[in-house]
Order: sequence, then C-alpha cells, then structure tokens
Amino acid sequence: MTESSLNYERLERQLASADIESSGAEVHGILCGLICAGRDDAEARWFAELVDEANAGDLLVRECAASLKVMHDETLAAVKGPGLGFTPFLPDDEQAIKMRASGVADWCQGFLYGIGVAGLPAGHAFSEETQDALTALSEITRLELDGLQGTEEDESSLMEITEFIWVAAMLVYSEMVTDESERA
Repeated sequence: MTESSLNYERLERQLASADIESSGAEVHGILCGLICAGRDDAEARWFAELVDEANAGDLLVRECAASLKVMHDETLAAVKGPGLGFTPFLPDDEQAIKMRASGVADWCQGFLYGIGVAGLPAGHAFSEETQDALTALSEITRLELDGLQGTEEDESSLMEITEFIWVAAMLVYSEMVTDESERA
C-alpha cells in the first residue's frame, strides 16, 4: 500500500489553522468514502465539505488546501493505480495507542460520512459482504479508547482493525466503481 508524503502532525496543525475541525484521519476518510463510492467530483465535493468558501482566500486556508490537494492526488492515484491501493492516513506508529485508535475511529467516521455525502445510485443495495463491512466500520467509530494500555494484544488488535478498514474501503470501491465499469 502506498504511504502518503504528508506528515500527519503537520496536516493536523494546518487543519486547525484553517478552522477545519476534523482530524487528518477523518478528512482522509471522507475523501476515501467519496472516491470509493465512485464520485467523479470527489475532490470538489470534499473541498466543499471541508473549506468555508468565504475563507478560501486566507493564507492559512490556502496552505492547508495545498496539502489537501496532495492528499487527494496521492490517494486517487493509489486507489486507481496498480497494486494494493491506498493506506489510511493515520497518526504515526510512534504515537500513543489511544491517539492511533482514535485516528482509526475518526477515519471510519469520515469514510461513512463520505459515502453518505456521495449518495448511492437509485435502487443500489450493497452486497451482504459490503453491508457487513460497513456495519463493522460503524462499530469501529465507537471504539472504547479508555481501556487501551498499549499491550502487545492491543497493538495487534489495532493493526488488524487498520487492515480491515482498508479491506472494507476496497470492497466498497470494487462494488461501486469496478463492478459498475465492468457492467458498462
């Protein structure tokens, strides 16, 4: 999976400076939801959700927008390109497990929001496997962070969850984009 050239902590500071209340993980989740749902206008829709148009000319907003553009371009290239696709944009492995787990929950929340914003074609119903994956993502948004101690078991569980969210996103993409293009 492709790693981002963006630094998580730096992007978090840029988002805060641009008055965007979402975390870097949630912002990436929204983008992935839009892309995986097959929105051709994912970038424009994403920016409209994040950036208040009245502040778009502000220097700090423009700097943040430049980083978001990099995130979009890298993510789109990874999802559509050869190989295993993208890597969820999450806090670095050096961060405390609670922060990383919170990032995973935020990413899932953003992904589900992105799918909701994207809208589904009339009459579309996800396969049972994809429905189950989306239900699991919803459950991940409610992770119990207080019980995490950073044990080997906690670390292993978080790694499995992180791998699962990628699989769930690729299921949606496969169903919404790949399957649709094969039917066309």
